[in-house]
Parts: sequence; C-alpha cells; structure tokens
Amino acid sequence: MSDPVFLRDTRGLSLDEIVALTGARPAVPQTRAIHVSNIAPLDRAGPGDICFFDNKRFSLDAGKTHAGVCLTAEALVQFLPERVVALVAREPYRAFVQVARTMFPQSLRPSSLAERGSVAGAYIDPSARLESGVTVEPGAVIGPRSEIGGGTIIGANAVIGTDVRIGRDSAICAGAVVTNALIGDRVIIHPGCKIGQDGFGFVMGGGGHLKVPQVGRVIIQDDVEIGAGTTIDRGAIRDTVIGEGTKIDNLVQVGHNVSIGRHCVVVAHSGISGSATLEDFVVLGARAGVNNLVTIGEGSQIAATSNVNNNVPPGSRWGGTPAKPVKQWFREVMALERLARAREGAKPAADE
Repeated sequence: MSDPVFLRDTRGLSLDEIVALTGARPAVPQTRAIHVSNIAPLDRAGPGDICFFDNKRFSLDAGKTHAGVCLTAEALVQFLPERVVALVAREPYRAFVQVARTMFPQSLRPSSLAERGSVAGAYIDPSARLESGVTVEPGAVIGPRSEIGGGTIIGANAVIGTDVRIGRDSAICAGAVVTNALIGDRVIIHPGCKIGQDGFGFVMGGGGHLKVPQVGRVIIQDDVEIGAGTTIDRGAIRDTVIGEGTKIDNLVQVGHNVSIGRHCVVVAHSGISGSATLEDFVVLGARAGVNNLVTIGEGSQIAATSNVNNNVPPGSRWGGTPAKPVKQWFREVMALERLARAREGAKPAADE
C-alpha cells in the first residue's frame, strides 16, 4: 500500500537547480551536494524529499521534519532542524509548486490509456478531421465534421458531437460529452463533464411550460481547466463563453448565456445562473450562487456559500446571503450574535 504506484520516476533536482529555478537562497551556505527526488508534505518528508513551510501554525511539524530541503520564509527558518537545508523564498508555496512542476511535468496534463496517436477501438465519423498525433481511446465517439487538433487526447467513452472544434494539446477525459462547442488549445476537461447541452429555458404558464430553443454555442478559450462532473450549458440566443486561463472546479453548474472572463476561479458546487457575467479575475468560493443577469466586476471575490443577487462592483469582496460587502456582512453577523446573547441572558431561570 505504501508503494507510490501512480508517481512516475523523476531524475530529481540538485540544490543548485532548485535555487536557479525559484530564486530562493540557502539560509546557511551549503558545501555538501544535495539532491532531492520527490516532493512531500512537511510531516512526512524524508531526506530525499523537498517540502514547504509557510505558516507558523505548523511549527511543531517543522521541528520534527526529516526533509532534505524545505522552502520557507525568513522568519520561519528558526523552527527547522539543522539537518534540513532551509531555502528562503519570498513565496515558499509558489516556489514549491515551481519545483513540483519541473520534477513531474507529466502530472500537468491527463495521461492517455492508449499509445500516442492511437485510435483503436473508437468510432470516428468519416467526415471528422483529426490532425496527426491525436489520441482517441477505446469507446470514444467522434461525430460528423468535428475537428480535433494535434496532440489532443479524447478519453475512453467520451463523446464529441457534430461540428465540434477542439484545439491542439487539449484533453477531453473519460466519459465527457462535448456538443455545440468550440474549444481552444491546452484545455483540460476532466472525466464526466457535460459541455454544450441545452440550458434550462422555459416560458412557464398554466397550460404547460414552453421550451425556449437553445441555439447558441459554448466557447472555451485557451488554457481553461474544467473539473470532473461540471456542466456548462450552451447559449440560448448568444454564446456561453469561458475566458482564457479560467479554472473551474468539480461539480459546478454554468447556465446558458453565461460569460466568464479571463483567469477566473470557480470553486466546487458553485452555480452560475443564465446570462450572468463574471469579469476577469473573479473568484467564487465553494457553493457560491450567482443569480441570473448579475454582473460581478473585475477582480472581485465572493465568499463560500454566498448568494449573489445584485451587481458587484470591480475589486470588491462580498459574502453572505444575500451577498453584500464583507465588512457590512461581518458587522451584521456580530450584531445578531450580540442580540442573541442579550436575549439569552434576559430569559428567566427555569424554576422561576
């Protein structure tokens, strides 16, 4: 059980290579040769591992660590044992991620079950166009007139619908369904995603609910990553758009006509209603809900479990239900707590 069977071998990195890569500096000048071959958490790291330590809360773990190298802040070096080579970095975790990406570059993109360029066991419509180097795993279906760029992986049992366009070096993982969509380069769509199905559009009435035709597309720009089980509806009368570099977590619902800007972050279980707009660099915490037609301004952050019913100005931090500026939300919560304590203190004793 302790065998790291899913971790590929790496040549590792020397201390000099780590310093050159991250810009970190040794807290104490080093003369001995140091080489690390793996990454590990602070409390489990061994002499061949590199870890990071960026929060004083973990000082007890730091004092007991057996890591070979630890990336940390200047003020935290004192908590590390002398046996550990401390590298001082301005942002220890970012430096650690730089090291991890260099040591395990294959982990940045889903790997294929099949050999590169293989299409064995898949159904590919004769009118579909695949560039050289496309890998299609067993059970996948690629529909008429679809186009897929070189280096892209289509996972087992994935379905690519009619006229879909997918760029180069992307990954559509197992069981995903992509229809009515244009997808850019280096996009990762994790297992079980559903992209491009009809949005929830009905005109309600006493005689029944009249379905609104959904005739838009989903446009996913370059370098987007979409987590497992997420659903993104096609547009109704305009396109649903996911801007470049945006990262969407697992189990997120994106409604029709939604526009998400560049480099946004949407965390798990969030729901974005139809025709809402997230401008560039917006962050939604877990289980946030955004009402239809709402605009969240550039660079704003929405706290987890919040419900956004009104437009949010750029650069804001909002939270609560209904969401409001964080300082106002905190004041209201504290006032409610004081009121509850006062009422509790005013209650007569049980025997009175």
